[in-house]
Amino acid sequence: MLVHWHRADLRATDNVGLAKAADEDDVLPVFVFDDEVLAHAAPNRVAYMLDALGALRRWYRERDADLCLLRGDPSAVLPDLCAEHGATGVFWNRGYSGLAQERDEAVKAALSDGGVGYADFDDAIHHDPGSITTNDGDPYSVYTYFWKKWRDREKEPRYDAPDADSLVAEAGEFEDLPTPEDLGFEESDADVEPAGYEAARDRLEEFCSSPIFEYAERRDFPWEGKTSKLSAHLKWGTIGVREVYEATEDAMAEAGDDEARESVEEFQSQLAWREFYTHVLHFNPDVVTRNYKEYQEGIDWREADDELLAWKDGETGFPIVDAGMRQLREEAWMHNRVRMIVASFLTKDLMLDWRHGYDHFREHLVDHDTANDNGGWQWAASTGTDAQPYFRIFNPWSQQERYDEDADYIAEYVPELADMDADAIHEWHELSDDERTDLAPDYPAPICDHGERREQALAMFKRARGEDPEEDG
Repeated sequence: MLVHWHRADLRATDNVGLAKAADEDDVLPVFVFDDEVLAHAAPNRVAYMLDALGALRRWYRERDADLCLLRGDPSAVLPDLCAEHGATGVFWNRGYSGLAQERDEAVKAALSDGGVGYADFDDAIHHDPGSITTNDGDPYSVYTYFWKKWRDREKEPRYDAPDADSLVAEAGEFEDLPTPEDLGFEESDADVEPAGYEAARDRLEEFCSSPIFEYAERRDFPWEGKTSKLSAHLKWGTIGVREVYEATEDAMAEAGDDEARESVEEFQSQLAWREFYTHVLHFNPDVVTRNYKEYQEGIDWREADDELLAWKDGETGFPIVDAGMRQLREEAWMHNRVRMIVASFLTKDLMLDWRHGYDHFREHLVDHDTANDNGGWQWAASTGTDAQPYFRIFNPWSQQERYDEDADYIAEYVPELADMDADAIHEWHELSDDERTDLAPDYPAPICDHGERREQALAMFKRARGEDPEEDG
């Protein structure tokens, strides 16, 4: 008998490690609540994880098997489990963060000491770290070149779910799923979307039936729903990347014109971005807390607790920023264009360290992915790989008017402005105090002037580069 150790692969279909184990022997599936990993978790993600585990366990039980649930240090509980059941090996799918790599090495050592075999696999990405490199064999730090190779590489087909007769039933420490409280967390206050393979599959099918063909043109408009919303499913592995890619290839074959085909490829490029950042994290695990791109003099980020709190609470007086931050709080998710806007606002308008934003997103997002979130935040802060140049600074007012012209998104999440004309919302920063009080007495005035802060941010980055802010060029 073999053990398959589920981690961020909470599905049975298109699961590389599980399929490989089932091809060799009977399989006991297990999930370990690892306290070291839980120390980095938060209520929204724990709620989503438990929902996904519930769906996975139901899948096993429908086949007269079970998902064994344990708690503790995997390097201790997995060898003990193998000894108890006579398992000859443990299979799992690799993680790419520094924590995941350290944990994997500890588990391998413990299993070897106990005379138990092991095998680990690349499952969350198509191409393992080190397989797409520059001509000199170095990891890419520029996405464009990575994408060209990623796009042209053959993708492995998806894996079938194991047959029921290869699965073993064993309940483990928890006969029922633990509650968040059992794991040391409060209940989530957010309206977290359903997890699990069926929910992911429904989401994928709906997206590939129509929105994918408009993705390139309409994905940046938060009110239109033209994004896949698969990010949490990919983060937790409730659907496999091979199955997602195959669905996009089927959509490509059904695309009616070049514009539709370009839209499908644009979505595929987003899958490649996710993989690019995974490679970056694998080779640079310290980017979680350190700038990937170092500046000669260092960046002199401001310290302004009141402004940081206003940003977190969605009370900045910049409607598109506040709508995004409130969506995050209410739904544990935020539209990607708005993520870019709020990140630029924090790092360029408020000139606050990107790590504040990364930590807040980690606390609230159900789709928090170390590689992807860190890559996005460092891109916005102009400190990352292939980063946005420091002198390109989002104007939240023009972003708002362009991507939420009728202010539908803003009205949904900032009810204080729901009865206002869209034009007045877009001109909020230009109104007098009396006009703002008359139109929306409960909504704050902007906490800063974008134009002034833009100039200050440019000077801050020039100083970081060792340049004189007073000099042109």
